[in-house]
Amino acid sequence: MSNRRDFLKKAGIVSAGSATAILGAPAVVSAKEPIRWRLQTYAGPALAEHVIKPAVDAFNLAANGEMVIELYFADQLVPTGELFRAMQRGTIDAVQSDDDSIAAPVDIAVFGGYFPFATRYSLDVPVLFEEYGLKEIWKEAYDEVKGVTWLSAGSWDPCHFATVEPINSLADLKGKRIFTFPTAGRFLSRFGVIPVTLPWEDVEVAVQTGELDGIAWSGITEDYTVGWADVTNYFLTNNISGAWCGSFFANSERWDALPEHLKVLFNMMMDTSHYYRQHWYWGGEAKLRTQGTKMQLTTIPDEEWRQVEVEAYKFWDEVAETSPRNKRVVEIFKEYAGVMEKAGKPYRNS
Repeated sequence: MSNRRDFLKKAGIVSAGSATAILGAPAVVSAKEPIRWRLQTYAGPALAEHVIKPAVDAFNLAANGEMVIELYFADQLVPTGELFRAMQRGTIDAVQSDDDSIAAPVDIAVFGGYFPFATRYSLDVPVLFEEYGLKEIWKEAYDEVKGVTWLSAGSWDPCHFATVEPINSLADLKGKRIFTFPTAGRFLSRFGVIPVTLPWEDVEVAVQTGELDGIAWSGITEDYTVGWADVTNYFLTNNISGAWCGSFFANSERWDALPEHLKVLFNMMMDTSHYYRQHWYWGGEAKLRTQGTKMQLTTIPDEEWRQVEVEAYKFWDEVAETSPRNKRVVEIFKEYAGVMEKAGKPYRNS
């Protein structure tokens, strides 16, 4: 009668003399050092608790010791404006931010962050990337840059003004020193806004000392979460964008070296982050407008705010002339806007 020892001998796995030793040997698990990545986000600690940390914590748990992501906050290792170059050099392994803020050397970087009126709601961002071709265009652009791989885009909150003094008309914007994103600042300067760039952690103090008159960097959820609602008095309900467009990026060599199952897990981590933000921001914006006690709401009348929208479409055409690829993106924005307007409520309410 055959037994396991005979089977191993016939299969050529062991010799007759070694079968007993192998069968009787205890299992040996080789210990390997985990893959370690350093990921820096655009967000400070309080905001990162929502926009990235839960997803990273879940990844580290699910990776089961094979890989560990060490999370760093805004400007903690590298100034935000230098993140792209640092990632290329391998100083850091991955980044969560927008193309605009990290000075990505691609033409489409202008659309990262808050590109005026390209989106009205948070769901617009994933639809534009997944259904209207922006994903392929972003991949194409970053494939031309050595050392960095673009991984995934998602949406954040809308872009509103939080200010010390009330904004009730476009005239009230003139001369206001506002912390905002590069492209948003370029656009808002058409209405007399003075864009100011500062390290993220310095913004609150800059408002308190009068260096800043306000912030156009977020919606009301972030104003309360990071403490800006404690130093500003007014929240303008008009916005220049319905959702911030941000992405995950990685050093290409480090990304290519990952086993496929860890790439899949990393992709799931990004999707978890994208999903969490969808409901956290959407719910927070409404709740804090109606139940928040720290900021008074103001509104510029629709007929006057329409001037900002018209100017935004001129801005689109100007950006479209900067490269053939940017023209393709603007054409997609126009197509998408037309579909949404034609669909009507609830896709577009104004």
